[in-house]
Amino acid sequence: QATGCTRVVDVGAGQGHLSRFLAFGLGLSVTAVEGDGRLAGAAERFDRELLRELHKTGGSGPPRRRHPPQPRSPLTPRGPQHIPGRLDPVLPWGEFLLPPNPPAPAARNPLGGPGGAADGARVLVTGLHACGDLSPALLRHFARSPAVAAVASVGCCYMKLSTPPGYPLSSWVSALPGHELSYRARESACHALEHACHALEQYRGRLGGGSPRLRAHCYRAVLETLIRGARPGLRRPGVQTVKKAHALSFPQYARLGLPRVGLDPASIPLDSDAVGTMLEQQHKVVAFFSLTLLLAPLVETLILLDRLLYLRERGFHCALVPLFDPRFSPRNLVLVAARCPLGTVLAGLEEEDGSEDE
Repeated sequence: QATGCTRVVDVGAGQGHLSRFLAFGLGLSVTAVEGDGRLAGAAERFDRELLRELHKTGGSGPPRRRHPPQPRSPLTPRGPQHIPGRLDPVLPWGEFLLPPNPPAPAARNPLGGPGGAADGARVLVTGLHACGDLSPALLRHFARSPAVAAVASVGCCYMKLSTPPGYPLSSWVSALPGHELSYRARESACHALEHACHALEQYRGRLGGGSPRLRAHCYRAVLETLIRGARPGLRRPGVQTVKKAHALSFPQYARLGLPRVGLDPASIPLDSDAVGTMLEQQHKVVAFFSLTLLLAPLVETLILLDRLLYLRERGFHCALVPLFDPRFSPRNLVLVAARCPLGTVLAGLEEEDGSEDE
């Protein structure tokens, strides 16, 4: 509303959930750009399913499950346009589209007109949980492309930032002594908050009650120690979360985790005295993780304020908005920026969220 844009470009759109809401729910013209061609194909299938549902219900959307029935808002029967392609942070806005991964026939860039879109209209660019360097790339495109009227960015995966140029962005932080952030610090800022995504109060309750869920932290530490022993050259082993790890014995947990990094559980002693000694150090692992959890918001704040300062140094109107309860998602800080004043917009957000303590 502040920029007068009715066209949105959603970069890193994934399976198109945000794009679908903006198009069908708000009636905006949406172009969804996704670097994984398989996800773009899945997004189109979801669109078709929703269109079929709209035809059945006459445009009012699927029936709600809650009772009593609530009034429904009509949905616009026009979905987003999905473009498989990756963002090139160096090329100009109208030429930024690179082939997707896996490769597919090159799509014509719909944003290659003299303005922000093919017909010259200016656009609002958004990236929801735009991973790693994708968020800084969006901000750079906004900063140097008059065709982009505004940007709304929610970052993610800070450990995948290149340092530099993904961090720091601003001249102010670049000149700050000790501004460097290690991979471990950036990883903690992302993953530590996700582990405690149901708020610090819940984690505090686990600590106070000696919850068995705390066991998972020690399990993960011991498993990584065993992996490093078997493969000394392997850095940052990508072991995904094992569901309900706290309910398993360590050998059961390890037998699920080791194959994920290509190791045979039978080749590693899982019930040795050395493993038992490490498992007895659970209290130290939990203490270390708790300190990490306390420091994680500081690291994330530094990264996000660096992005805010980068835009302010270039004269743009911008703000970091805590848009919703972090218990819903720990990535709740949205960086909004525009070429026009945002005071009215931000005042409206404060009125809507007046009951929340920022």
